[in-house]
Amino acid sequence: MDGELYLILEYQHVKPGKGAAFVRTKLRSLKTGAVTSRTFDAGEKFQEAFIEKRSLQFQYRAGDTVHFMDLESYEEQVFRTDELKEEAHYLTENLEVKGEFYEGRLVGLELPTTVVLKVTQSDPGLKGDTSKAAMKPAILETGLKVQVPLFIEPGESIKVDTRTGEYIGRA
Repeated sequence: MDGELYLILEYQHVKPGKGAAFVRTKLRSLKTGAVTSRTFDAGEKFQEAFIEKRSLQFQYRAGDTVHFMDLESYEEQVFRTDELKEEAHYLTENLEVKGEFYEGRLVGLELPTTVVLKVTQSDPGLKGDTSKAAMKPAILETGLKVQVPLFIEPGESIKVDTRTGEYIGRA
C-alpha cells in the first residue's frame, strides 16, 4: 500500500444498518514498525506482496544477534534481535521456524503455537484468601516475563502461547 509493505495486525468487517460495508484495520509498517489504524471500503483491492518462506532452525544467541541455520541450503543466517522484536523471546535451541522474507530481508517468523521454556526467576507463592486463581510474575530463560500460578517454582518448565505470551500449563 502506498509503495510500502504493511502487516495486518487486526481487522474487523463492519456492516452498518445504513450505508456501505467497510473494514477497520490495524496495520504495522514493516519499514518503520509504526502501527496505524485505517478504514477501507469493503471492495477495495491491494497488490499482495510476494513473501518467501524458508525453514530455519534456531542455533544460538550471541549478544544482540541470533543465529539460524537455513534447513534447505545449510547456510548460517544472522539477524539482530531488534529485527525479530517479540519473537526473539520464544526461541529455544534447535527450534524449527518458518522465516518470512521480502526482497531478501527478514520480515517475520512463523513460530509454533506453543513453546516450552524454563522458569529462571519467580517470587515464592504465598497462599492467601483469593477469590480466584492467583498469579505471580516469572522470568523465563529467554528473558520473557509472564504471569504464572503461585505453585510454579524456578527450574520448572512451562508451556507458553506464542500468540499471546500467556502461560498455558506445565510441560
